[in-house]
Amino acid sequence: MITFTIAFPAIDPVAVQFGPIVIRWYALAYIAGIALGWRYALYLVGRPPRFMERLAMDDFVVWATLGVILGGRLGYVLFYKPGYYLYHPLEALYLWHGGMSFHGGLIGVLLAIGLFAYRRKLPPLALGDVVAAATPIGLFFGRLANFINGELYGRVSDVPWAMVFPTGGPWPRHPSQLYEAALEGIVLFLALFLLARGDAVRRYPGRLGGFFLAGYAAARMSGELFREPDAHLGFIFGPVTMGQILSLPMLAVGAYLVISSAWRPTLPPYKPAA
Repeated sequence: MITFTIAFPAIDPVAVQFGPIVIRWYALAYIAGIALGWRYALYLVGRPPRFMERLAMDDFVVWATLGVILGGRLGYVLFYKPGYYLYHPLEALYLWHGGMSFHGGLIGVLLAIGLFAYRRKLPPLALGDVVAAATPIGLFFGRLANFINGELYGRVSDVPWAMVFPTGGPWPRHPSQLYEAALEGIVLFLALFLLARGDAVRRYPGRLGGFFLAGYAAARMSGELFREPDAHLGFIFGPVTMGQILSLPMLAVGAYLVISSAWRPTLPPYKPAA
């Protein structure tokens, strides 16, 4: 029996190089996700009746960037390779070697939201809603970067669109990065875009954030069915992966925020300081 596969597009992970200066597609994906997410967040907070000043979002993007990078790296170290980095602690700083955890980045951003909202006296749930609505943009570009790098590939498959990845052995595999880009990026963004219409952020604080958490958890747990588990972890028990386990709390918290938003008080309109 002959199995037809699609050739993996051998895209150089290095986008631009000027002598010793190397700019990778992975870094550009983070930059694009943060920049476009920031612009979309500005659009959301600028719609009347506002609940916060647009300039505050300009300041928050720095906090969010630090939360994503520091939390994502620390989460990868603690969730996926604690034993290795225990004996190679300095390598935890080698961000250019790759290795970021979405769930760690999420924790970092949640801490940034809480601290920033406390310092600026802003409603944390509403700020979280805006950030949640913009996050799928970054997830989309991040998954595309995973595909370009040929990492986080899928399980062995005989589907017509299976690909042989450079580091995945001779077997054709699901391009699971593209599945996740579609689910976590495009589908989740469109769903949140529809939910954010009108005055939803101010009227139902926490609803968008909750839907994002639950929606991402469902998308990630579905995507893990096609994704090859990390080689150093494998399946945690039975067919369950680490990504699915870490998504369960997100699903529970997200469902709670969506349900409780129905009786949560509406936020008062923003009043600039005199």
